Amino acid sequence: MANFRNIVILSFIALLACGVNAQLSSTFYSSSCPNLLSIVRTAMTQAVNREARLGASILRLFFHDCFVNGCDASILLDDTANFTGEKNAAPNRNSARGFEVIDTIKTRVNAACGNVVSCADILALATRDGVVLLGGPTWTVPLGRRDARTASQSAANSQIPSPFSSLTTLISMFQAKGLTAREMTALSGGHTIGFARCSTFRTRIYNETNIDATFARTRRATCPATGGDTNLAPLDQTQTQFDNNYYQNLVNRRGLLHSDQELFNGGSQDALVRTYSTNGATFSSDFASAMVNMGNISPLTGTNGEIRNNCRRIN
Repeated sequence: MANFRNIVILSFIALLACGVNAQLSSTFYSSSCPNLLSIVRTAMTQAVNREARLGASILRLFFHDCFVNGCDASILLDDTANFTGEKNAAPNRNSARGFEVIDTIKTRVNAACGNVVSCADILALATRDGVVLLGGPTWTVPLGRRDARTASQSAANSQIPSPFSSLTTLISMFQAKGLTAREMTALSGGHTIGFARCSTFRTRIYNETNIDATFARTRRATCPATGGDTNLAPLDQTQTQFDNNYYQNLVNRRGLLHSDQELFNGGSQDALVRTYSTNGATFSSDFASAMVNMGNISPLTGTNGEIRNNCRRIN
């Protein structure tokens, strides 16, 4: 009887260890959904060919998802009468986009494999493919995440870095997620693609002094001092090409967002920004590595969470 009890205790401890040390794997779906990567790549190719900006939009979705309770697809959940998601949190409201692309991929994956692939993993793969399709680096995406049954609008409001953040705040917020200052600066380079709304950079172009005067005038032409909050401006001049122009802009005081220019403003990241501005290969390598680490933030694995049949609602 004592031996049996010891075996049960040891088995329980082993199960706990598996839960704690659960690892993601790039081959997680090799048997259950062998065509997963090609299905995602085809859908993303079609989406980016239709609208190049979607590559940036999906990257932003992944970033905003991972910074709120980990990479668990909570950002994809719709609000209902009985459920408050993250889509209407301040960082996402009227700006997070690309949800229909993830819906399309999920529908195709389910048709091919059944409901075995999580929305969280689909978002991670789509993000990588969107970057690659716009000329950026590739990386191996670890898989095996499961989907959250919950979301947190309050965490989305407080844990996603703001375009008005200082360098100290940026470093602190990334460190809270287990990411280094170097990784923060590399991940910020995701702003080499996409657009920002006038409301997020108006203060910078009208009130800040560490900004190139010609650049400020150009941006003011489509972002008036009042009104026009949703008018868009490119985050860098090659907004549909993933490159290192973002960092070249920072060196020339042409960062669009306050939080962008904070990376090159007499602080601890100046040297790294200069390196990235002249060495695109170093930036690409660091960005790819940092994306893997960001994708490893608190994933749900094992029996935690669920595999949603529809990414917009829990089962």
